[in-house]
Amino acid sequence: MVLVGSHGEKGGLNDESETVVDFRGNPVDKSKTGGWLAAGLILGSELSERIIVMGISMNLVTYLVGDLHISAAKSATIVTNFMGALNLLGLLGGFLADAKLGRYYTVAVSASITALGVILLTLATTIPSMTPPPCDDYRRQHHECIEVNGRQLALLYAALYTTALGGGGIKSNVSGFGSDQFDVTDPKEEKAMIFFFNRFYFGISIGSLFSVIVMVYIQDNVGRGWGYGISAGTMVIAVAVLLCGTPWYRFKKPQGSPLTVIWRVLFLALKKRNQSYPSHASLLNDYENRKVPYTQRYKCLDKAAILDDICAANTNNNNPWVVSTVTQVEEVKMVLKLLPIWSTCILFWTIYSQMTTFTVEQATIMHRKVGSFIIPAGSFSAFLIITILLFTSLNEKVFVPLARKITHNVQGITSLQRIGIGLILSVVAMVGAAIVEKERREIAVQKEVKISAFWLLVQFFLVGAGEAFAYVGQLEFFIREAPDRMKSMSTGLFLSTISMGFFVSSLLVSIVDHVTKKSWFRSNLNKGKLNNFYWLLAVLGFLNFLVFLIFASRHQYKTQLPIKPGSGEKELKSLNDEMIEEDKQRKASIRSVGNTEP
Repeated sequence: MVLVGSHGEKGGLNDESETVVDFRGNPVDKSKTGGWLAAGLILGSELSERIIVMGISMNLVTYLVGDLHISAAKSATIVTNFMGALNLLGLLGGFLADAKLGRYYTVAVSASITALGVILLTLATTIPSMTPPPCDDYRRQHHECIEVNGRQLALLYAALYTTALGGGGIKSNVSGFGSDQFDVTDPKEEKAMIFFFNRFYFGISIGSLFSVIVMVYIQDNVGRGWGYGISAGTMVIAVAVLLCGTPWYRFKKPQGSPLTVIWRVLFLALKKRNQSYPSHASLLNDYENRKVPYTQRYKCLDKAAILDDICAANTNNNNPWVVSTVTQVEEVKMVLKLLPIWSTCILFWTIYSQMTTFTVEQATIMHRKVGSFIIPAGSFSAFLIITILLFTSLNEKVFVPLARKITHNVQGITSLQRIGIGLILSVVAMVGAAIVEKERREIAVQKEVKISAFWLLVQFFLVGAGEAFAYVGQLEFFIREAPDRMKSMSTGLFLSTISMGFFVSSLLVSIVDHVTKKSWFRSNLNKGKLNNFYWLLAVLGFLNFLVFLIFASRHQYKTQLPIKPGSGEKELKSLNDEMIEEDKQRKASIRSVGNTEP
């Protein structure tokens, strides 16, 4: 029997907290657990989640405007709030998995909650009493349709946010749980894990394409109940498959959430804010055992590692709620360094959110016939996904190798450069969207002619290309720059930028709708000025890009301690022996003073 230790660290079997176990809690047998079988069973949950979420987000606005008679602005806000909540709740799912439940239980519970949410959504869209009376074209043009009331919306909101709660838990944990099925200390399994991530992304892309093409068509032409009901069925099957695979999984015990470490450091720094800094940084707690270089930036946080009288009275300085270590303080500083870049990534997702709301609304009143077949408005989002896949492939096979030859840099295109390209493309996309919408409205009003919906491919193509750069760039940036012991923070920061982007979109729509007295956003887009909103986003996006350039030019990439383990440690000791000895003497004197206190 071959046992597997910690993923990512050799000798993991010697550390009980890092041991990988089977469902009975015993060290796992590599020949009977993990690998592609286990990972494949886990992927079903993410595939179903993509089918559900894309099916909702890319076509919900047509239901809200067309069937529930909600205004265009309010409909867009409902969709973006749903997507924002889903990504924000991903942080909660990640925290619960890291702190207490573990990834398996979090994914299983989240998938069950998602299935419940979509079942509720099926009921909300099929029960006649949950929708207002139908409205003909004449009444719709004169804004005489009866809008859905609060009681009818209650079930819809409950369904959407139940789905968001479950979807967030799946999104933040399923890829990590899948990667747990491979032991990176084994070269063969490490190679398999790389292919797992490739196939993971391919799988969710296929699920997204299936959803916007097949499920959206069913929703529009067969019935919303059938569309959402089939989606609910896929998740029920995915939960059953996930549970049936339990004996083949490898489980890692929860190690605690990095959010707890961040909170403790901030709390202790605030608590000790009135204390004086030590004469030298070496007097801070556990300075000589630090895992990352000490920095002067955000020095106020150093106070969390000050050995005060309470610490002196307690000879054990391992209580994290009494004093932090220098390593913990520096890791929190590294997270704070990411926030300026994080803040400039938000607006990209605000622009991206328009592809799920107003762009779909535009498609509903444009010419969508190909021969005798009418393409559902929500299905045009397939071009967005296809563009993302195309440029993701081109990045790795064309752009990056070419950039390596030009720059002689192993990365080819740095993560910040990728983000910058994505931001520029999103600005150009909004310029193109504004021009297309202005022409569409003028032709529709003056000539009473519907132009082809394929003109929307301009914004789909540019935003999709932008996402191929920005998505990879942001994820790579947060993974590389986050502390080694806080890698789950990278997913959290990434999800939070997406979440904030959708919420900012909701806020912008509400503010603009109020300031313009509802003249920009109308249920009948021919009477609105949607192109002005696109121009506004283009201007904001350009200003945001300028701010990004400033932050990117000032960003200092993460550095490692210059001395490596082994012979390097001996060199470090020989160079700093006197200073370390002096540090110990000073700390001993502090403790002795503390012990004399009454």
